[in-house]
Amino acid sequence: MRPIRRSSALRERAVNGTSEGPTPAADLIGPAVTESNAQPSPGTGSPPYSSAFSAAPLAMAVVDREGLVADANSTFAGLLGTPAEELTGTAAADLVDLASDARTWHTYREVLRGRQAELRCTRRIKHPEGHSLWVRVTVAPLPGDESGGVLLSVADISAHRELQARLRHLQMHDPVTRLPNRTLFFERLTAALEVESYEESGTTGRIGLCYLDLDGFKAINDTLGNRVGDKLLAAVAERLTRCAEQAGYARSSPPLVARLGGDEFALLVEDSTGTEQLADLAESLLEALRAPFDLSGRRLSVSASIGVVERQAAGTTPTALMQAADTTLYWAKADGKDRWTLFDPERNAHLITRQALAATLRAAVDRGEFALEYQPLVGMEDGRLRGVEALVRWNHPQFGVLAPNRFIGLAEEDGSIVPLGRWVLATACRQARAWQVAYPDEPPIFVSVNVAVRQVWDSDLVADVARILDETELAPHLLQLELTESAVMGSSGRPLQDLQALSDMGVRIAIDDFGTGYSNLAYLSRLPVSVLKLDGSFVRGFQYESENNAAVPPNPADEVVVEAMIQLAHRLGLTVTAECVETLAQASRLRRIGCDTGQGWLYSRPVPPDRISELMGARV
Repeated sequence: MRPIRRSSALRERAVNGTSEGPTPAADLIGPAVTESNAQPSPGTGSPPYSSAFSAAPLAMAVVDREGLVADANSTFAGLLGTPAEELTGTAAADLVDLASDARTWHTYREVLRGRQAELRCTRRIKHPEGHSLWVRVTVAPLPGDESGGVLLSVADISAHRELQARLRHLQMHDPVTRLPNRTLFFERLTAALEVESYEESGTTGRIGLCYLDLDGFKAINDTLGNRVGDKLLAAVAERLTRCAEQAGYARSSPPLVARLGGDEFALLVEDSTGTEQLADLAESLLEALRAPFDLSGRRLSVSASIGVVERQAAGTTPTALMQAADTTLYWAKADGKDRWTLFDPERNAHLITRQALAATLRAAVDRGEFALEYQPLVGMEDGRLRGVEALVRWNHPQFGVLAPNRFIGLAEEDGSIVPLGRWVLATACRQARAWQVAYPDEPPIFVSVNVAVRQVWDSDLVADVARILDETELAPHLLQLELTESAVMGSSGRPLQDLQALSDMGVRIAIDDFGTGYSNLAYLSRLPVSVLKLDGSFVRGFQYESENNAAVPPNPADEVVVEAMIQLAHRLGLTVTAECVETLAQASRLRRIGCDTGQGWLYSRPVPPDRISELMGARV
């Protein structure tokens, strides 16, 4: 070993100790040595620290200001697998790969020039025998060295890195299936959505996701136990991985397969080529899982539902992508399971709107955001106004005026139909009484109000009706309550008792959309019903004109069916109202076969109360 040229170069600590590397160089070299106190060892011409430098367990080298190795200890030579004498004069940066990235190279040059105090970095270097080493490199100036040399120390941290890698693998992988877990999946997803990952790599800039959930796995887990359930999950993971490998055969890398928890899996397709690629992958996954599994002597069958999302990576986030996938998976489940469903922005927008409406519906009743419009019910013989149907509208502050089909179903689900229905009933009765008072010389018109079945079960409908009629002073026969055919037919117990009580009170009971449900005409004789409202599908078949106004013969079957229902209703003492009357031809045929009243755009669309006032006493 060549003697170090300047003893003052090692006067101060050159390397700070870390938890990853061996003892710092300064601690190995010993006390500070200056020109005034340096004394040669007895019997030698070398400084006293020379032997310590040579025998130090930390790999060290002195590098001159040109970046060339001036001296190196045996540990440094052994670490690199190169004789010490061959290291002298070589570029230190090449030995420990300091020029591989611009930032490290710049800092190293600044240390050589004395403009920066220290460089610390981690490098992976190649040993001449073929294996790689992870090393911690520290470069620091040698104080007092007039030539501007630096001390380079290298600590082998390969064992530490290997332990870190093993721990990370355990932390990032599922122990049952050995697939990447949720944490690693989101790490990869986040990285794939970073701008640099697709803008600088020349890829498609698109990303795809298959979000998979097993159908019926809970039943298997509950009946056969977690052990069998875990074996099934591991077998499913193998099939999913095989599908991913086949899908990525002609590509740079296969889709990432991960277990997100429970029986949920995800396949992430980076650099997607479009929805067709994702659809093919989803179909192959379903096909692979349909084959039975043989586990511990048991033959198990399982299917899956898959939500598929494919979109531009730009502008999306991991949260948005997973929300879309989760929503689409729900659609696949709701549509019948054992299928894949592609994300539909319009369907999702409708769902979001529906959720927004459901969240504000109950409060909207208290805020008075609802209003009623009325559609005339007209006598077929004379064309005069007989009554009106009250139709509720929601004046939503965000979505504008909403028709009943947008929110009545939601109201029935969350129970807000009860206070809403009570408000509609009271408002309609109050308006009917107001018309009666305003036009005392005209025959009073009745008001028809739709009632949901839940109003019967969740409230005292009879008491509500009695109270409202008493408060508004409206005669009971001027109130008509409409219930759907499916709700009325087969009614028993409390619903039937309530209908009977309302009928005994004098309130008219009508079956709405008649002909679309049970159509059990014989059952009508046992129900307290006074009106049938024929569904519009029957009336639409009564067209005489085609699109080019040419005469089109009527369908005899339509007329026979409707005429039979009208005649039977009349025999039972019921009146019949035809819905969706839109043309004079329809009205003429309905009048000829004995229909009592009609309702539809031929007469009027739903209108505010003041427009009904204009129709009082006139032919519609």
